[in-house]
Amino acid sequence: MDDILLMKRALRLASKASGMTSPNPVVGAVLVKGGKIIAEDYHRKPGTPHAEALVIQASGEKAKGATLYVNLEPCCHTDKRTPPCTKAIIRAGIKKVVIGLRDPNPKVSGKGIEELKKAGVETVSGVLEEDARRLNEGYIKYITTGKPFVILKTAMTLDGKIATPEGESKWITGEKARAVVRKLRSSVDAVLTAIGTVKADNPQLTARIKGRKDPIRIVIDPYLEVPMDAKILHTPPETIIVTEDRGKMSGNIERSGIKLITYNRRLDLKWLMEKLGSMEVTSVLIEGGSSLNAHAFEDSIVDKVMFFISPKIIGGRDSFPAVGGRSFRRLADAYQLKDVKVKRVGEDILVEGYVRR
Repeated sequence: MDDILLMKRALRLASKASGMTSPNPVVGAVLVKGGKIIAEDYHRKPGTPHAEALVIQASGEKAKGATLYVNLEPCCHTDKRTPPCTKAIIRAGIKKVVIGLRDPNPKVSGKGIEELKKAGVETVSGVLEEDARRLNEGYIKYITTGKPFVILKTAMTLDGKIATPEGESKWITGEKARAVVRKLRSSVDAVLTAIGTVKADNPQLTARIKGRKDPIRIVIDPYLEVPMDAKILHTPPETIIVTEDRGKMSGNIERSGIKLITYNRRLDLKWLMEKLGSMEVTSVLIEGGSSLNAHAFEDSIVDKVMFFISPKIIGGRDSFPAVGGRSFRRLADAYQLKDVKVKRVGEDILVEGYVRR
């Protein structure tokens, strides 16, 4: 059986738990013996058995002499709730392990592979490495920097507008694009927006997908203008308000059960990302307006963009652009993307790529 095909299978299994395992990575495992798959599974959520342990348990004695395919290097440390997978692999008598990506976690990186080799287990790494990296890009950034991976998503017209002069934006894109966004929300830990969006649209910012989790909501609201009947305050899970430190007024809001993150004078989004990282938020989806999008780019927190483009034209100088803020006077200074992909989503077009630093 082909290594590439089997690693693709492990990646597909891992992707089933996208957004469910944070702050852990998503991992799928396939156990093969005699040219046949004898067990396959994936890690479900933190504190539950890892993918490798699940396939070993399912295969029993058949695991001896088998080959294990896993998209991420098996763990070898004990600083967690589940036992090390390397020891389970060795005890089971697995003869070979094929790995997609070396784990960037300093507690593991290369050490798991080395432990397997010392025990006589043949190891091959780097199979579909780039695919494995993309699948766990949020985990990789978080575990190496302590900050969440940030995706900026917007829906705009063909001429780059996200709302009419009156603020109307429902709906720029079609239902298929909106379904993709709901699935995207289910894959991140948090959605970040601003008070303008809350007041204009009164959104829930939930995934609304059965069996999937909803992200926490983080709302930038400097003057605590959020209406107390806003959906985000009464729809699970929690909402966190990011606001200027306003003394007694902030205390009153906190006593009502709403969590606050306070700052002084100007909000530094890099600081906010560090704060969220300390709360084990590993990924953030920005769903805001022109100002928040500009602020995110100016503070250099955006890792990836997803622009949904609708075949509509609003026109006019007073319509809201996708990214506000300052203008660049030279094209050479503009924000640039790499690894750009374009695909059709219903009647709309999705352009996604990574911000070039």
